[in-house]
Amino acid sequence: MYRAPDTREIAATDPDDTAVLLYTSGTTGHPKGAELTHAQMYTACTTGGETFGYRPEDVSLLVLPLFHVFGLSSTLNVSVRFGGSVVLVPRFEVGAVLDALEKYRCTVFCGVPTMYVALVQADVGGRDLSALRVGVSGGASIPGEVIRAFEERFPGTVILEGYGLSETVALATFNRSADERRVLSVGKPLPGLDVRIFDEKDEELPAGREHVGEIVIRGTTVMKGYYKKPEATAEAMRGGWFRTGDLAYRDEDGFVYIVDRKKDMVIRGGYNVYPREIEEVLYQHPAVAEAAVIGRPDERLGEEVVAYVSLKPGQDADVADLSAFCKERLAAYKYPRELHILDDLPKGPTGKLLKTRLREM
Repeated sequence: MYRAPDTREIAATDPDDTAVLLYTSGTTGHPKGAELTHAQMYTACTTGGETFGYRPEDVSLLVLPLFHVFGLSSTLNVSVRFGGSVVLVPRFEVGAVLDALEKYRCTVFCGVPTMYVALVQADVGGRDLSALRVGVSGGASIPGEVIRAFEERFPGTVILEGYGLSETVALATFNRSADERRVLSVGKPLPGLDVRIFDEKDEELPAGREHVGEIVIRGTTVMKGYYKKPEATAEAMRGGWFRTGDLAYRDEDGFVYIVDRKKDMVIRGGYNVYPREIEEVLYQHPAVAEAAVIGRPDERLGEEVVAYVSLKPGQDADVADLSAFCKERLAAYKYPRELHILDDLPKGPTGKLLKTRLREM
């Protein structure tokens, strides 16, 4: 096989040349390689760092896998772009993460919600974690109860939640500061991106909780397309808008609120049921550590609501107790008719809860 001579020279590239192939997680289908350009990678880490106020003296703890856009762009690339430092932890283990946060005086932590849940439950007595100033949450919606508990447990730290996908180099919307953020919202669109809410007829919806539709995005960091998948690219980019598959609404001030994945929505007896709303209620129960809600086929109603939870160490609750808790706080068509307590909920390599595994169960 012929090999070109190694001249040790860096090949010239244009800003629009593909720099990275990032594969989607595949939680709702087969992974696809998103083609991201040099310009998009640079723009994303610059915007990300500016958004959560990254400084050269910051020390980021990096425990997210680097094959995932969150770890690569929003943590590693941001740190390099702004001249900060990175502490690498091979995998998420609570003790190792807390040791690193304390030893290296880490100021920035980027993680998925399940990581924040674990840190809230950890024993931090006697540790000096005062250097930590910001937690960046992404990858999935973080429950409001987890935000409140974490900030109480780690005084001086603010959790800023954002939203993005592999196809948008991790960023689309973001809460910019503690003063501007809104808990349960993923913030406002970032510079260079046009983020809208479309209905099923591809018409933009007005503001308001009652106007839930699909998030569509166009702008500077939206991918070139899926590698060697022209049909999938054409479907995802209909009309020049990237179709995220995520359902949301926006308020009058432009803040976006994720409701759920389009494919995760449960239609029970003709009513739309959004699993995240039920999960938020379950997280309010003092014994619940993690919660996930799915739909299962039902001959009479079309789909039935099913909840899975794991409990905090040392806490006790049974199915009847959790069911009653939900019934008191949810409309009759929303509360889960089935509820299962597991030791742990299934997760992928990034720590994201895998609802596909629950459906298989």
